[in-house]
Amino acid sequence: MSSEPTPCFFALSESHGLGARVCREAGLALAPLEERRFDGGEFKLRPLESVRGRTAFVFQSLAGSDDAPVPERFVRLLFLLSGLRDAGAERRIAIVPYLAFARKDRRTQIRDPVNSRYVAELLECAGADRLIALDVHNPAALDNSFRVPVDHLSALPMFADHFATRLGKASLVVASPDVGGIKRVQIFRELLAARLGREVELAFLEKRRARDVVSGGTLVGMTSSAPTVIVLDDLCATGGTLIRAATACREAGAAAVHVAVTHTPLPAGIEALRTAEAISGIVVTDSVGSADQAQSPSVTAAGKLITLSVAPLFGQALRRMLAGKPVAPLLQRWPLGPDD
Repeated sequence: MSSEPTPCFFALSESHGLGARVCREAGLALAPLEERRFDGGEFKLRPLESVRGRTAFVFQSLAGSDDAPVPERFVRLLFLLSGLRDAGAERRIAIVPYLAFARKDRRTQIRDPVNSRYVAELLECAGADRLIALDVHNPAALDNSFRVPVDHLSALPMFADHFATRLGKASLVVASPDVGGIKRVQIFRELLAARLGREVELAFLEKRRARDVVSGGTLVGMTSSAPTVIVLDDLCATGGTLIRAATACREAGAAAVHVAVTHTPLPAGIEALRTAEAISGIVVTDSVGSADQAQSPSVTAAGKLITLSVAPLFGQALRRMLAGKPVAPLLQRWPLGPDD
């Protein structure tokens, strides 16, 4: 009886640095891919080895850049998935650390689009059999959008391990910058409390957004005296929401405010956090796979900014998937032991 064919792993050039590190962490060899660009913006993608009967992983982060905006990255992902299907790949698994358009997951005004559902339909039509994503804005909405399986990974256990190691002796409060993020922060609080072996206080900022106008700003729930606050969010675009929350925490008596955010698709947002006086430290991940993060190890520090690499997380998830093990334990603790 023949064994199952070896999986192949493709990383598109826009996300090649992070994709190659994920591939190494998963114990796979990066498959060669011909990528040709033509005048006028057209392109060609061709796998340079046989994929017939194999499981093909396709890695692409959908954070735009000057040379590769979001629509182009997305179309290239769709074309490669379709090409692999035509070439006979048995399964096509899209690995998308930063999933663009996921924030628009419901109708808030008449005739509103539901972009997360359209993304799901396009990926499925292109031949994706499965999606692996990281800290999407609304996991339940994404599950409801897809008809193929979706594996949700999260940086929250990594953040909990990081802060427990570095701030474990401080009086800690975890805070959400808005009401919509309370569930995410509650999960993080439980992970951090389990890691520390003691309770951690929770707070949130009352904030309203209507037609891109932000109002409100009352901090609710912080009762500790001069605590160290960790403000947590899934995404930082301009940095405005996180800076408002950090400032409110400082005004309420916080001794220090650290910000933790998974996705940072815009460099301007990170720069705004760096220069904000209310923020003591910033912890992010390299999920967007930007060029300046291309060679980052598991932890890199620059001033008050610390970057945690998600490559080991995705690598472990792929190893477990290929071994027939569940990836759910990765949502509970980090790092996992050899017997987990």
